[in-house]
Amino acid sequence: MQLMWVSGPTGRVRKISITLRTVSIAIAIFAAFLIAMGGILHFVGLRIAIEARPEIARAMGGVLTQAEQDKIEESYKARLELIQEKLQATSQELIEIQKLKDRFMEMATPSAVRSQIPSGNAKGGPLRPVSLKSNNNADLISALDDSLQDVTAFKKSVEEVNVLWAKQLAWLHTLPTGTPIKGNYSLSSGYGLRIDPFTQAMARHEGTDFAAPVGTPIVASAGGVVSRAGWDSQYGNVVEINHAEGFKTRYAHASQIVVRTGQTVKRGDVIAKVGNTGRSSGPHLHYEVIKAGAHLNPANMMVKIR
Repeated sequence: MQLMWVSGPTGRVRKISITLRTVSIAIAIFAAFLIAMGGILHFVGLRIAIEARPEIARAMGGVLTQAEQDKIEESYKARLELIQEKLQATSQELIEIQKLKDRFMEMATPSAVRSQIPSGNAKGGPLRPVSLKSNNNADLISALDDSLQDVTAFKKSVEEVNVLWAKQLAWLHTLPTGTPIKGNYSLSSGYGLRIDPFTQAMARHEGTDFAAPVGTPIVASAGGVVSRAGWDSQYGNVVEINHAEGFKTRYAHASQIVVRTGQTVKRGDVIAKVGNTGRSSGPHLHYEVIKAGAHLNPANMMVKIR
């Protein structure tokens, strides 16, 4: 194909031949021009975005300013530090729970069977570290936030368990499971049938006798309220304490009483001193445990006072 046109007053004829080759060259030149202009515009726009609008820069090319990068890293650091603090606090609370549980088990387990409880700290297994995998910053922040929520929820549950164990331990302190005497002593007579020391006939002994020097401290085997503190012809100087769950304890033959009726006492408080008053053949503490009017064998309940 040819294009012809007349140019100037002389009427000179000009010709241009249009072939496939010339058309291809023109299209290539035009395309190259468009690509060059696009690159220039993208570069200029990106530079403006980086300096003025970092969020536009992220949208255009994922480029961050140093300030934006520092801000994100600071966010990571703050979240990780908070997670670490909560984990450390939770770890300490777990240790406290274990201590409470150990005390509870020691107090709740009669000394006769405590030695049969399995013990040991042997533990093992492969290490499986917790790892966070993420493809971008937003995912990592989200993962950290999720981890923080999980740690917070776990810490809350641990706190609730800690409170529960503390309540259980406080409740156990109100039951007569403690030893009712301090210092040096020996068991001189147990619970049940025995030869009466005065009549030499078979008789029922409804408590446990602790032989000890006069003045040895007698202590409350559990918290409660003193319901009786005075003289009795059989028991001599006697103290009785009402406890939780319908329990009552009796401490007899004391040389001295140091509490009064109506007084509230705690587990381990000194309430009297060993003596030889009443129907007694020598200095000792006669100790009884009663529930709903029935006598129980104190040896089945006693554990070491802490």
